[in-house]
Amino acid sequence: MADLVKFGLDGLVDVLKAAGEPTRLRLLALLAAGDLTVTDLTEILGQSQPRISRHLKLLGEAELIDRYQEGAWAYFRLKQDGKAVALTRALLKYASENDPVLLRDGDRLAAVKRARSERAQAYFSRNAAEWDELRRLHVADEDVDSALINLIGNQPINAFLDLGTGTGRMLQLLSGLYRRGVGVDASRDMLAVARSNLDKANITTASVRHGDIFNLPLDAQDFDLITIHQVLHFLDQPELAIAEAARMLRPGGRLVIIDLAPHALEYLRAEHAHVRLGFSHAVMEEWLRKVGLHMEKVQDLHSGKEGGQDLTVTIWLARDPRLLIAAGQDHPSSPALAGRA
Repeated sequence: MADLVKFGLDGLVDVLKAAGEPTRLRLLALLAAGDLTVTDLTEILGQSQPRISRHLKLLGEAELIDRYQEGAWAYFRLKQDGKAVALTRALLKYASENDPVLLRDGDRLAAVKRARSERAQAYFSRNAAEWDELRRLHVADEDVDSALINLIGNQPINAFLDLGTGTGRMLQLLSGLYRRGVGVDASRDMLAVARSNLDKANITTASVRHGDIFNLPLDAQDFDLITIHQVLHFLDQPELAIAEAARMLRPGGRLVIIDLAPHALEYLRAEHAHVRLGFSHAVMEEWLRKVGLHMEKVQDLHSGKEGGQDLTVTIWLARDPRLLIAAGQDHPSSPALAGRA
């Protein structure tokens, strides 16, 4: 509650006016639980779309919620940063969990999420056979996850970005480490799966967004850790995706790439849309060097299978090495990180 003293009188009144209306307070409580559309909110609150949209507009102007477009749909959620949001979250904590209106909203929210999950599961089931076939060719996912966590370490992460998030696997795996997580994917069907998985895991610190991996809809230099998990082999120019990821890193931030080592399974091109048949250490290190990142660690995970029908998974860990040297001359014990030009 210490942040409250930092509000000027006018600012404090503005936040209280924005949140201090029954429908808007209900909206804030719902959007604190994850991403929802106007249609979702209309169904839950039983109010007209114009009315809901007007309230959302006021909450957006007060910088309490985020809005982002996904094709014809717009998704909303409670912001994760800022003094106004900190105050709003504090207010929501004082709402009784036994309030009949909030209980009814919670039940309807659960129904909306169940319907979302059923649609996502239908898509996932249609494609599960293909994904299972690929998994049989390489080391178990659990072994990859364990190696990834060992490489990253257990230090808290402020902002985490997962590119080509797919089912949201990385957002789930690392949910105990990051304060704010974002997953980006070009497939709206996969985003539906990811949202469903985040709902099931009750992860409210992460959100997913539709976007182009080559032109991300995010602010540059905003993330401490970025992962690109089993995505680059689908791209014609993976080095451009790496460059865009580097643009998103804060000074000192880390990029982790998990992908396939070079292999000779040509049928993956035609049957599974693989454009690249794996990446060598030398090629990956050269791409990382060109975008100003320093390779720190590399780990190969062999499947142990025989007969030539196997894949090796490689994890590359790189860091943005930028440091502001000048600032450290007067204060050598606490060097500051510089921004990318």
